[in-house]
Amino acid sequence: MTSLADIRVIDAATLFAGPSAAMMLGDFGADVIKIEHPSRGDPSRGHGAAKDGVGLWWKSLSRNKRAAAVDLSKPEGQEILRRLVRESDVLVENFRPGTLERWGLAPEDLLALNPRLIVARMTGFGQFGPMASRPGFGTLAEAMSGFASMTGEPEGPPTLPPLALADGIAGLAMAYAVMVALHARERTGRGQVVDMAIIEPIMGLLGPQMTAYKALGVVPRRTGNRSSSNAPRNTYRTRDGRWLAVSTSAQTIAERVVTLVGRPDLVAQPWFSSGAGRVEHVEELDEAVGSWIAARDAEEVVARFEEAQAAIAPIYNVKDIAEDPQYEALNTFVELPDEELGSVTVQNVLFRLSETPGEVRWTGRPLGRDTDEVLGDLDYTPEQIKQLRENGVIA
Repeated sequence: MTSLADIRVIDAATLFAGPSAAMMLGDFGADVIKIEHPSRGDPSRGHGAAKDGVGLWWKSLSRNKRAAAVDLSKPEGQEILRRLVRESDVLVENFRPGTLERWGLAPEDLLALNPRLIVARMTGFGQFGPMASRPGFGTLAEAMSGFASMTGEPEGPPTLPPLALADGIAGLAMAYAVMVALHARERTGRGQVVDMAIIEPIMGLLGPQMTAYKALGVVPRRTGNRSSSNAPRNTYRTRDGRWLAVSTSAQTIAERVVTLVGRPDLVAQPWFSSGAGRVEHVEELDEAVGSWIAARDAEEVVARFEEAQAAIAPIYNVKDIAEDPQYEALNTFVELPDEELGSVTVQNVLFRLSETPGEVRWTGRPLGRDTDEVLGDLDYTPEQIKQLRENGVIA
């Protein structure tokens, strides 16, 4: 049995944040119906690497989803969505504020059709405020949240991540919000609207920056691979050219690290007893750790750190990940049959449940692959489906 087998989700969002949330719900059994424009499809189909003209990001992002192509800007397409809403639990959408309202699909209209519906709205800036109507993407959230301003080398420019970081964080947050709303529905019997702005969830992961600013006027600075909270914390190069990452977030770990590298005298220093104190002496600590690591090969360094029960990890690229025994033991990746590419490897579900585990059942499907099935479930006749296709409402 899967956890969410009794939940139906309409994924009418595009690109990454909203679809990521729907993907996570689908991973644990929800019946997710992906709605795309009949001719354009979801833009994420064209993002990233492709094999034989088929986008690989799409294969993972739209796994476990039935693919239906419906033009929601047309009255007949809007009627299809209304029928779906009557039989669904969650609608995930990321249209510009006012779009659904213009189509006669405002949350209050949808909740009138199905009072138990959760309307999950994902936008760059939220549904109200001076920037609400602007187009919003994860890059803007990474810029406005404070993330870019504190990322990069101290003398270098603000640095954006090489991935859809803010979108991914917002997707996780939206999946959580939907589960909270579904749980509340069990008590109240009523659905509700979730309003999520992509600029907010990423901020919650940056630490208490606003708290410190309001209390002390602190504005975080770029520190490269160092931490502003503890030291030593950096990446260090070994004799054989490998890069390793060391963390000393816990006091006991910091003591083990400096003792291992031959500087037990540092532990006795008054400043060593706190992360903030160690940050003030980061140059001395980095020199001690960095020079010790630079004199040894990576295999020896990792073995010595493990023996000392200190925290260290190699800097991996994707080839290293594919060959790592820990990921293999966790079954972090699964290979699945795919009707377009033969087989595709995707990351597995994000966590393991002992009683109701999730599962990646299939990969992202071709545009409109399940349109006829979805409309058939809504009691559209073959003749009606044929007419809708001829009119360009569906694909």
